[in-house]
Amino acid sequence: MPRINICFFILFLGVGTLSKAQSRVIAGQNDRRAITTAVPFVSFAPDARGAALGDAGVATSPDVNSIHWNNAKLAFIDNDYGFSVAYTPWLGKIVNDMYVSYVSGYKRIDRLQTVAVSLRYFDLGDIFLRDEIGLDLGVHNPREWAVDATYSRKLSENLSIGVTTRFIRSNLSGRFSTSQDAKAGTSVAVDLGVYYTKDIFFSGKNSTISFGGHISNFGSKVTYSNASNEDFIPTNLRLGVAFKTDLDPYNSFTFVFDVNKLMVPSPPIYEEDPNNPGVFIRTAGKNPNRSLISGTFGSFGDAPDGFIEEMKEINFSTGIEYWYKDLAAFRTGYFHESYDKGNRKFITVGVGFRYQVFGVDFAYLIPTQINHPLAETLRFSLLFNFAGKETVETDSGS
Repeated sequence: MPRINICFFILFLGVGTLSKAQSRVIAGQNDRRAITTAVPFVSFAPDARGAALGDAGVATSPDVNSIHWNNAKLAFIDNDYGFSVAYTPWLGKIVNDMYVSYVSGYKRIDRLQTVAVSLRYFDLGDIFLRDEIGLDLGVHNPREWAVDATYSRKLSENLSIGVTTRFIRSNLSGRFSTSQDAKAGTSVAVDLGVYYTKDIFFSGKNSTISFGGHISNFGSKVTYSNASNEDFIPTNLRLGVAFKTDLDPYNSFTFVFDVNKLMVPSPPIYEEDPNNPGVFIRTAGKNPNRSLISGTFGSFGDAPDGFIEEMKEINFSTGIEYWYKDLAAFRTGYFHESYDKGNRKFITVGVGFRYQVFGVDFAYLIPTQINHPLAETLRFSLLFNFAGKETVETDSGS
């Protein structure tokens, strides 16, 4: 459990105006303009299957964790009801008590409709605090959580849509703050998804082609102090395709590809006013302190360097999933982010096993950079799926 200075702690958490000052890009000092948001934990891959595919999953086959990747997929889930529990030790190269846990469950109402709920919890670990002169300030445990409710419906035999409502709470500073009006941040957000899947005959083999689109975390900005210090949450657009082909009755491959774009204002460029030392003037880009609608939908054209920089803000994920007899899976993937926008680049591998109603998945992350804080990240997921009486009778009669 780390012991840190209180000023460093507040700066690390990015509370209030410090988060805005820290993210300011000064001309000539730093040309890398990574987009920062509040509550980034709601974007972390919660389950081992999607994580093993390079953080891809908007168009893969549906499962209980589709709530995160594309809520519309749940309308095509085969079983009657199920649930999952996932656990991820976070930044294990730095600390040993930070983790993300995720619980999700679904219930199919009928052959057209499915509902689901999920809870995501991010524990930043116990932090022993000291002030500037070394006096002990006690222990603080910052934590964040989000709870979701989802409805998914088929519009046809091949097309579905989904909607999720989410409540987010982020308690970072607690009673340790240099500001008297410090408080926990909250937000209400929605996800919207669409999913299309069709069985085809490709190169003499039974195959399935699927497409997905998902906008996640479209919601109110978060403040840890007052309305003048609000930050966007990580609204994200994810588009992708998945192609599954059966080599024979026992072996199948699925190839997936996702692209992601944060629908959040790009950081502008500031220069110091030569007539007023210490005062910075925005010289390129748009004002980041915009309304939710303006900031979200204006994010496609507000980068200071124009189209070239906008393209750098698109991340991509690709992965391959192999199944043997629907019992054992082997997965690998790759995630790429531009050097100027965060420089996350990593390879992922994983395995999965299914037996009757039970399933388990593991994922392991391998960064391409040396000494990366996400190195050796492990994810574990347990799944349980149950077929209702109606499902069993339908399957046995097909």
